[in-house]
Amino acid sequence: MASEGEPGSQAQGAKTVAGTVPRLYQQVFEIVAGQIVQGVLAEGTRLSESGLAEQFGISRAPARQALCELEREGLLLKSSGRGYRVAKPKDKTFGDGAAVPGSGDEMRLTQLATWARIYGEVESEIAARTSFAGWRVNETELARYYDVSRTVARDVVARLQQRGLVRKDDRSRWIAPAMTPEHVGELYELRWLLEPVALEKAASRLPPELLPKIRERLDAAISSAETLTGPDLDRLEEDLHVTLLGHCENSPMMQAISLPQALLIAHRFLYRWMPRLFGAEPFLPEHLDIVQKLEAGHVTAAADALRRHLQVSRDRAIDRIHRVTQEVHPEDLPYLEKL
Repeated sequence: MASEGEPGSQAQGAKTVAGTVPRLYQQVFEIVAGQIVQGVLAEGTRLSESGLAEQFGISRAPARQALCELEREGLLLKSSGRGYRVAKPKDKTFGDGAAVPGSGDEMRLTQLATWARIYGEVESEIAARTSFAGWRVNETELARYYDVSRTVARDVVARLQQRGLVRKDDRSRWIAPAMTPEHVGELYELRWLLEPVALEKAASRLPPELLPKIRERLDAAISSAETLTGPDLDRLEEDLHVTLLGHCENSPMMQAISLPQALLIAHRFLYRWMPRLFGAEPFLPEHLDIVQKLEAGHVTAAADALRRHLQVSRDRAIDRIHRVTQEVHPEDLPYLEKL
């Protein structure tokens, strides 16, 4: 998983949910979407990972994710050769109906803090490897690998800590703990204690269009379950567990929830390799049941359904991690030392 997450993460018009780390691909998505719908990029224009990465001064990982999101929104089409081509222009809205930014925002990327340029890739590299072992994160080697200062490397690691991916051990070393069955079980237990409460708090604050859009995506996913990819599953997970819960507006609670949600980051890697491990992905009808209960105004029942969903998801996650580690072997990285 050598990428900044996978396509689909927080993808509703690429808007960032409060309390999460901003993603570089989202900014690229918004800028290119604006250029397409405003005619700056004409129908048929070809776009590629390498071209987008060079244009914005970013790695190919976020460029790839931005292109996948643009295709998902109908703004790009897969080219018969390699890359994409701009689709026939549509209305100047996308995602949840928000207006897209214009090409004048292109310089915004050049103003990003250096840590933001590399954070997504580092997050994904570490999350991928925690399925196999625990790791020590070496700040000095991280800075050398990405040719950045120690201060930038420290900023990246601090944000990894906020996301629950790393923590300090008793020798003040940064450790990314392994996703062992015991650790996964502990994280899921935290989730089923906290997330239902956050759901109840968020229910009255949800934008009126959010639940119908999530339900539509779930209906579409269930009807075409055999074609779903890892990125599709990742997006559907974040619809419920990040976007919807993000309306809780209890900052300390959301901070507490963000720690066990390191599982969602690890799942991007797992879904990439085994998106249909269980045949038809079992979380889809479970998510749909929760959303339908919320739409009907049965908030307590929805919270109970979310709790049950997380409890049964624990064993599925452990099984998925076990099977993936039997088949996938990521390459070594100089800033990660196996424990």
